[in-house]
Amino acid sequence: MSFLGYVRPDGSVGTRNYVGILSAVVCANDVTSRIAAEVRGSVAYTHAHGCAQTPPDLERVTRTLVSLGRNPNLAGVLLVSLGCEGVDADEVMEGIAKSGRPVDKVVIQKAGAIEAVAQGCHLARQMVSDASELHREESPNSEIRLGVKCGASDTTSGLASNPAIGAAFDMFIDEGASCVFGETTELMGAEHILARRASSPQVGKRIYEIVERLEGRVMAMGVDMRGGQPTRGNIEGGITTIEEKSLGAIAKGGSRAIRGVYEYGEVPEGKGLFIVDSPGMEPPAFTGIAAAGCQVALFSTGLGALHGFPFVPIIKVTANPDTFRRLEEHMDVYVDIHKGSSGIGEAAGTIYREVLEVASGKKTKAEIMGYVSATDIWTIGPTI
Repeated sequence: MSFLGYVRPDGSVGTRNYVGILSAVVCANDVTSRIAAEVRGSVAYTHAHGCAQTPPDLERVTRTLVSLGRNPNLAGVLLVSLGCEGVDADEVMEGIAKSGRPVDKVVIQKAGAIEAVAQGCHLARQMVSDASELHREESPNSEIRLGVKCGASDTTSGLASNPAIGAAFDMFIDEGASCVFGETTELMGAEHILARRASSPQVGKRIYEIVERLEGRVMAMGVDMRGGQPTRGNIEGGITTIEEKSLGAIAKGGSRAIRGVYEYGEVPEGKGLFIVDSPGMEPPAFTGIAAAGCQVALFSTGLGALHGFPFVPIIKVTANPDTFRRLEEHMDVYVDIHKGSSGIGEAAGTIYREVLEVASGKKTKAEIMGYVSATDIWTIGPTI
């Protein structure tokens, strides 16, 4: 099987053909958004970080911005810098440029805010014009990197929509594609099950390490995580403990061997199934998926969350009939939980075909509705 995508200079294949306007720091967000609003074919990525952070977080933000800028769905990148941020904007530019795509920047403190918008619009318009000359080409499914996230989960998530997505993951991996999942919080209590699927003892050890590391951060605060995970909505939806939530959550990762565990903001190397250390909250979790190089992502939701992403199409899947009825304009695929295993198998095939159609240009409900701007980066230390 194949899809129609945009082949990039580094050999990756995009499912979208945007110019990304990326904020180097939170202080640049308004200019970033105004440039993207003025130039069709460009999209803004904003976040709440980039300054007054400890070195590990500045390194994490830098790494994440570089990886975002190298996502196959971006034909070019304009970086918007304030001028005095902790993140090294030139380092971000150099990292993106190594992928062969055009990258430039505007500096607000040098140009002034109004002139920075004008300069940014000029640069972005030229990049969009150049990108418009590219055409979709037939590419094998092995060039797909598919991400997954679940959110606003209820009992139908673990029983139906997550397993259906997991079965679709298996189908793509068997064709040589790459798949990425994470949400480390929602591996707690099920890490031993995932470790059995590790491709090596080292990978199994890493699964335990990222879970124990996150548990340590929570314990260091001297608080109980209930109410944060599972969330109040999860509990109302029938999920009682984090272990119960995790058993349902890991189902979306399918059944194939786990080939590697990566840090947030890193790009997994090779093909197969990977874990990226990431949080349960959607905006930073989807950033981790995009930074991992995913060109399409799946989002399983029981109660109904409406998230998308600026340059990675998010296909929303639900098995809750009430949610599908109330939020039909936001849900892309319905899994009929009443059909049992036959319904899950049927839905996996539907999800598989939907991914290929979206990869070839079909718009998701989130793209049509414009729910694409809730974004952030996952940091671990204090703001200082």
